[in-house]
Amino acid sequence: MSTPAAVLAGLGTHVPRRVVTNDELTRTLDTSDEWIVQRTGIRQRHWSDPGVATSDLAVEAGHRALKSAEADAPGGIGLLVVATSTPDRQVPATAPEVAARLGLGTVAALDVGAGCSGFVYALATASAALVAGHAERVLVIGAETFRPYLDPADRTTAVIFGDGAGAVVLRRGTTDEAGAVLGFDLGSDGTLHDLVVIPGNGSRSRSTDRPLEPEDQYVRMNGREVFPHAVRRMAQSSSAVLDRVGWDLDQVDHVVGHQANLRILHALARQLGVDPERVVTHLEQVGNTSAASIPLALADAAAQGRLQLGDRVLLTSFGAGLTWGSAVLTWPGTTPA
Repeated sequence: MSTPAAVLAGLGTHVPRRVVTNDELTRTLDTSDEWIVQRTGIRQRHWSDPGVATSDLAVEAGHRALKSAEADAPGGIGLLVVATSTPDRQVPATAPEVAARLGLGTVAALDVGAGCSGFVYALATASAALVAGHAERVLVIGAETFRPYLDPADRTTAVIFGDGAGAVVLRRGTTDEAGAVLGFDLGSDGTLHDLVVIPGNGSRSRSTDRPLEPEDQYVRMNGREVFPHAVRRMAQSSSAVLDRVGWDLDQVDHVVGHQANLRILHALARQLGVDPERVVTHLEQVGNTSAASIPLALADAAAQGRLQLGDRVLLTSFGAGLTWGSAVLTWPGTTPA
């Protein structure tokens, strides 16, 4: 028997025009294309030009998702959720401005800050609103501009992160429809909050007498420690959500993990016991785009014809916090815009 569910109805993405190759980074960093590819799988990333903020990318992706869903009418969306770790400002949230620029009027709009797990968290928030009947359509956007937060001398982060945005339109439907989002698993471990962090500008740093240092504005990551946590938590979360909806792993057609590192994705496949060919990868083209990575990977796979109507898709993510989250859905045959 079918029950109410969020159904994916539109998909849109946007990345900045500027492409930064590994070779370009070797001009200023003690690294090489071979070193970057071997350790991350990344060959290039997109960086925003000066003056471009997260809301600018979010608006472009949002427009395209609305076009994909044929929901351009301002009254069609009842809620906007923006997942980001790089908001335009600390106050106010970025989502209300994005809603205004998209012509959505005075809809409810909020940011979700869950690091690289942000898109799955935002998807869960939107799904709950739809199932509860608080909205008929919800726009979810994952958007990041990490370039200003990258230490140009730190090769452990400068080679990894890219800028971009991905958006989906969800509508209220039922679990038996193609595109239905059928379940979630979310979690966090705040005891490890310091493994991925931007130290400056929060109340923790401002509550002391110590002046902010220039390096406090940059993202810092202990990649060696993050790696095993990412693999273990995404594998556990994936298993949990599959158990929740009654799917076996061999029934999953595609695994779309957070695009942080190719070695992490390969290790996740081994941990789950799935063929790496079933794991979607897109990071070689765009790097780690944090909350934007899963919708960007979905759009790329859909554009290539890899995702077919009715395919069973597992989404799984891991990020700063530490946070993690997974979701399962059937693919609706949506064409990205």
